[in-house]
Amino acid sequence: MPPHDDLRTIDGDVYVSPRYLAATTAVGDPALAPLLDLGWELEHDDLGNAYVQAPDRKVRLGYLPEGEDDGLWRINAYKDPFGPPTWGVCFNDSCPTEFVTAFTTALAEAYEQGPDAYLAAPDPGSAGRDPFLAVVPLINRGWQIEHPRWGVFAIQSADGLAGLELTTGRLDPEAELTTRDARWQLWAGTSIDRPAWYATASTDTPVALIKAVTECVSDPAPLPRWREETYSYVQGMAQLTPILPPRPPAPTPLDVQRTAARRPAALPASSVPRWSTTSPPALPGPRR
Repeated sequence: MPPHDDLRTIDGDVYVSPRYLAATTAVGDPALAPLLDLGWELEHDDLGNAYVQAPDRKVRLGYLPEGEDDGLWRINAYKDPFGPPTWGVCFNDSCPTEFVTAFTTALAEAYEQGPDAYLAAPDPGSAGRDPFLAVVPLINRGWQIEHPRWGVFAIQSADGLAGLELTTGRLDPEAELTTRDARWQLWAGTSIDRPAWYATASTDTPVALIKAVTECVSDPAPLPRWREETYSYVQGMAQLTPILPPRPPAPTPLDVQRTAARRPAALPASSVPRWSTTSPPALPGPRR
């Protein structure tokens, strides 16, 4: 069990490991919270989709349970609020909500720093903006570098059930925002073609935002889920460990002392002599 968890507040009855074999919690509030805490504007449409906008209208998030495809979360940033997106990120409807929350938390921090942070395009060789920085957390946690095909740099988890692909060469900017043909693609399952979940990021997505997600995805700590909610983890692949109720704490010396003080006093034992040198008194005789 992660040492920081309080079993009374855990939302689940099992831990899912590795965490990238968890899936959505079907609750979007935790991922929206970092942006709403900054005072971003929240709106809803008649279908139940939610839209969040930054005060300067240069960053927009859509939470789209009733969208046209499986892209549940779509986040775009703009240099010009009325121009095309500078970068776009998508998390599909099966992606663990914690990974989206890691992204929105990093986005909120970048937004507070200003456009130089939340519009900072990757720049190979530069400090803080080299794309390789996004894969460092994966390498540090044992993921293996691969070259599955020409023009693709890939890194895969040790069990082969999660991976990140970085496509080199030129890509269609519009396709990056509307399809899975994006610069970055993170996924879990047995095949990138039919993933259990996926996330994409376009060419100019800031490296710090992508790194926040790879840090979260590769974290060895498990994620809590409810066993009966089988949509919330990848059945047949994920390891489920029951979340046990806490054991009662061992009594301290002070607890023992207080318990002893509350016990009733024992009755004194009766003194019964085992033998005596004196003769017992004579029993009274019958009356006449």
